[in-house]
Amino acid sequence: MRILIDYRPALRKRTGVGEFVHGLTKALCNGSNSSDAITLFSSSWKDRPSPTLASEMPSARIADVNLPVRALVWAWNRLEWPPVEWFAGEHDVVHSQSPMLIPTTSAARVVTIHDLDFLRHADQMSGEIRRDYPRLARSHAARADAIVVSSHYAAREVTRELGVTPSRVHVCPPGRPDWAAGVAARQSARRGTTILFMGTLNLRKNVGTLLEAYARLRAQVADAPRLVLAGHTTPASARWEARAKEAPLAGHVEITGYVDAARRIELFANARMLVLPSYEEGFGLPVLEAMACGVPVVVSSRGSLPEVAGGAAEPIDPDDAEAMAAKMRELLTDGAAESAAQRGLLQASQFSWATCAAAARTAYASAMEVHAHRG
Repeated sequence: MRILIDYRPALRKRTGVGEFVHGLTKALCNGSNSSDAITLFSSSWKDRPSPTLASEMPSARIADVNLPVRALVWAWNRLEWPPVEWFAGEHDVVHSQSPMLIPTTSAARVVTIHDLDFLRHADQMSGEIRRDYPRLARSHAARADAIVVSSHYAAREVTRELGVTPSRVHVCPPGRPDWAAGVAARQSARRGTTILFMGTLNLRKNVGTLLEAYARLRAQVADAPRLVLAGHTTPASARWEARAKEAPLAGHVEITGYVDAARRIELFANARMLVLPSYEEGFGLPVLEAMACGVPVVVSSRGSLPEVAGGAAEPIDPDDAEAMAAKMRELLTDGAAESAAQRGLLQASQFSWATCAAAARTAYASAMEVHAHRG
């Protein structure tokens, strides 16, 4: 099977989507299907693929195009032109890592849809996500030969909201990171010193309630660990940044901005717990990473988070700051923390990149069948 994967989300400052693309591609390249030919497509005016990419995925071909990404995205989304074959040759399957199809002359087309926040809160989006996704996503989903999602929750949402036939939606959950075992060993030897939040600081992450819960925790536990908010800041996060500088939070909350892979590992190694109180998540990769590291998790009852956390956490209403504070206080006790960590390790063991890659290959084979049937 000749597979082209849009690798652009993983080019720089990888967030959840970038980590998904990188992990999936690596598993596909290093899996047992040696007959597959994998092409990584990249386009940017200034950002080039990492020099280590070729050594990580030696069997992959890298099609790196020196073009302004905004211009190409506009042409692909609005004009559905030029075909990707101009840049990367012919393939059997072309896999876009967004809800927008990549133009192709003959290949089966697959899109990834992690969540539908761009439909519900278009005003909070930016760039092409705000400009194109709300208007075009339904049409592109209808014409996609297969749709990849990362959770059963997302599959239900895509089926209902976009009117997609369930048989064309394929659940490919991401895998636990290969570096997590080393962090888990460090965790077992000592107690973490921070309460960690990880993710872009946008409105759906519900950081305001987390700050309120943390203020209540500090009122009850004077020596509570400091709170670390790790992730991109946004215009919406300005209010939270200001609040973190005021009493009673001043001096107890750190906002890191974007963290690279090395810093991410260190943050998990130092975490007493991870709290992700989001209103909406298509998966919630930091929860899986935390569980795989032996870090207890506190999650909201919304989106995919109950599905991902499984028996590792009892989900909490994201608007209930008191319940959130109570759960954090509980996990500061050694017995509760150890129990939660063990449940998390067990839950995380169910997720692997090999399983993700196998599910993706099933999606690609299905897409080829649908494409052939459509003619």
